[in-house]
Amino acid sequence: MSKLAIFGGEKAVKSEMKDMFKWSRVTKEMEEGILEVLKAGSMSNTDLTRKFERGFADWHGMKYGLGCNTGTAALHCAFFGIGIGKGDEIICPSITYWASCLPVLSLGGTVVFADIDPESLCIDPADVEKRISERTKAILVVHYCGRPADMDRLTAVARKHNLKIVEDVSHAHGALYKGRLVGTFGEVSAFSCMSGKSFATGEGGVMITNDKEIYERAVVFGHYERHPELTIPYLKGGAGLPWGGYKYRMHQMSSAVGLVQLKKYPSEMAEIDRAMNYYWDNLEGLPGIRSPRPPEGSGSTMGGWYSSMGHYKSEELDGLSITRFCEAVRAEGGGISPGCNMALHLHPLLNTIDVYNDGSPTVIANSKKDIRGFGGPLPVSEGIQSKVFKVPSFKRYNARVIKEYANALRRVIEDHKELLKDDPGNPDDLGSWNLSFR
Repeated sequence: MSKLAIFGGEKAVKSEMKDMFKWSRVTKEMEEGILEVLKAGSMSNTDLTRKFERGFADWHGMKYGLGCNTGTAALHCAFFGIGIGKGDEIICPSITYWASCLPVLSLGGTVVFADIDPESLCIDPADVEKRISERTKAILVVHYCGRPADMDRLTAVARKHNLKIVEDVSHAHGALYKGRLVGTFGEVSAFSCMSGKSFATGEGGVMITNDKEIYERAVVFGHYERHPELTIPYLKGGAGLPWGGYKYRMHQMSSAVGLVQLKKYPSEMAEIDRAMNYYWDNLEGLPGIRSPRPPEGSGSTMGGWYSSMGHYKSEELDGLSITRFCEAVRAEGGGISPGCNMALHLHPLLNTIDVYNDGSPTVIANSKKDIRGFGGPLPVSEGIQSKVFKVPSFKRYNARVIKEYANALRRVIEDHKELLKDDPGNPDDLGSWNLSFR
């Protein structure tokens, strides 16, 4: 009889999980901070939020921080901050969560999608350069699933074409690119801090920048109660009402949690890094799979390894589909699943839907040309679902348990030929539009 669990064998993962995946780590200090806000009735004030903003900005060596109620709001503020308006184009990777780019549409901007690098899964600098036009204003860089993007090449492209860089760091809190924190390369950066993120405040977002005008534009856009702090004349002259008509302030219970997280996240991140590296160390050299880690010695890290992916090489396992592979590993208790965010450039919202009754698809309503499909298909983005799989997100280091999870993959790889005879192949709908990796 086969030793594979999918055929009735004993599972590779036998240990109780306990707190291996529980997130976030709630402490007495966090509880006391939340209760203090509740008892003071200061949920909608900004005193704690300002302390949190200062701490978060200082962590990144930045001048300004702005707390928002979501990461989506932080991105919206960032886009308004750099002046995105009607007809302006941003270049965005097609493989990302929708919030990376959809706020641009409400500003009258246009999203031009670029392909991703098959190794990092981040935006491909060479493809970005192909898609620059006279209307391009910014490059939206996502450090996808914890892996830092190629900031050397991307900043070079931006300088060459006089473009701004907006970093979406929602997947990569604390990650380093060649020894430098991601989120510090562009003109402005945005972070989601929802409950599933590596740096979690329950819900919330943060925008950071060194540019005073970007910061004050973000304040005037969605933080009306803070307008008295404005100093730039054209912004101060219009103070009092939120220019965007949005109310984006951070809830102070989230701020209270964030202040504690600033103190404890570095040690938590270090333990996650140790656990995830141990997992991949146990899988090193096996056919069919590859680690998402940056090259050793590069000075780049995965931060909190948010929703980390593994690469799948079907050709090294005699063509075994990723669907069947993941099914067999899950039967072992190994907790993996195929695919990632689906390619945004293929969704109807970015092709045919008229959201604001403009008389044409919203994505091109303010464009002088039809940029849909500009530069042709995005082959990596369109084919990535069968080449990546989500791995367990270990929050604590326990060598015995982690090794059991690694052995689930090892066992399936070693006996993969038994899975070929009834392999159904991959369905057409791998991945998800709304995958936020909670």
